[in-house]
Amino acid sequence: MNFAYDYLIVGAGFAGSVLAERLARGSGKSVLLCDRRNHIGGNAYDCLDQAGLLIHKYGPHIFHTNSKVIFDYLSQFTAWRKYEHRVLASVDGNLLPIPVNLDTINKFYGLALTEDEAGDFLASIAEVRDPIRTSEDAVVSRVGRKLYEKFFQGYTRKQWGLDPSELDAQVTARIPVRTNRDDRYFTDEFQFMPRHGFTRMFENMLDHDGIALALNTDYRDVRRSVRFRELIFTGPVDEFFDLRFGKLPYRSLQFKHETREVEWFQPTAVVNYPNDFSHTRITEFKYLTGQRHRRTSIVYEYPRSTGDAYYPIPRPENAAIYAKYRNLAQAMPNVHFVGRLATYRYYNMDQVIGQALTLYRNFVRESKVQNSNGNGSDSALGRGRMHGQPGRRSTLQSA
Repeated sequence: MNFAYDYLIVGAGFAGSVLAERLARGSGKSVLLCDRRNHIGGNAYDCLDQAGLLIHKYGPHIFHTNSKVIFDYLSQFTAWRKYEHRVLASVDGNLLPIPVNLDTINKFYGLALTEDEAGDFLASIAEVRDPIRTSEDAVVSRVGRKLYEKFFQGYTRKQWGLDPSELDAQVTARIPVRTNRDDRYFTDEFQFMPRHGFTRMFENMLDHDGIALALNTDYRDVRRSVRFRELIFTGPVDEFFDLRFGKLPYRSLQFKHETREVEWFQPTAVVNYPNDFSHTRITEFKYLTGQRHRRTSIVYEYPRSTGDAYYPIPRPENAAIYAKYRNLAQAMPNVHFVGRLATYRYYNMDQVIGQALTLYRNFVRESKVQNSNGNGSDSALGRGRMHGQPGRRSTLQSA
């Protein structure tokens, strides 16, 4: 049988685009990359607004990683701008650093603690929780009740539509608490932004004769009309199986973009609003992009229960539904599930890139094994697989 393409890849975000690039440029495969949106880049897509300001259409995306392999891989497609992300929280009329650090503690409590004293102070106000099951447990066991209520509880309720006591500990456990004055949101070794934006980086990544793009396209239509050897799916796993076990719950976001007639709107890139207003945060894009302009562009974020899928909701009942879909996926011949939506897991950008690169290496390894067995095929055929299971950090650091 003649195949039009070696691979059909569904979704032109990080997972799909990295795999398309590697399979085409790295292994000489033919790839059809489709997306139902009218652009590449997934949620990392950026563009110019009417004022000529570069904005992130789907909210702020900040690249950070500890993996030199991932950083070097992306560096083939973009120059970089050094950027360290900082966030303030609006609490009781004050703007205080988040994650909580020494300055947050001192300003909030009206103290003058040193780094050596801060740890003992937090220990004195922490509530003992054993075991740590919920997001409330994870926070109050580190910073006590008052900081929890002012900085975490309201924000979490807005973001997730649930009280922290109803959410898995992983939601807030990933947020650090510091006793020094480090006010960076991330501490990764590599913290940069693509100098010309994420979309330009994706364009360079996908600029290869072996990659065909089909935008504004539902993969079901392509699947019926195009011949291909294997399918890589990065969309919602429940949709792939026509919601057989019900819809997997997600939180969504609504974005309200505004251009302001001032050079700067706020003192840092992001200000969180944990207690006041219906939005969770405001982002000012010029901090992220480094662009100089007499005007500025901001975006308000409003969490929603419906809309595009952004955040899998980490609750045991949802994990049980996902496990059923995972079992179906693992039995699918020649179909590979990778990325946030396909594995129902909230991953950072570098983790998704790491997943994709690991899957590509698996393809290469399987191809070599098949060739050594004399089957005459360099196509990595096999059973369907879920790549990057919950509880594992799927990056190249462990490879």
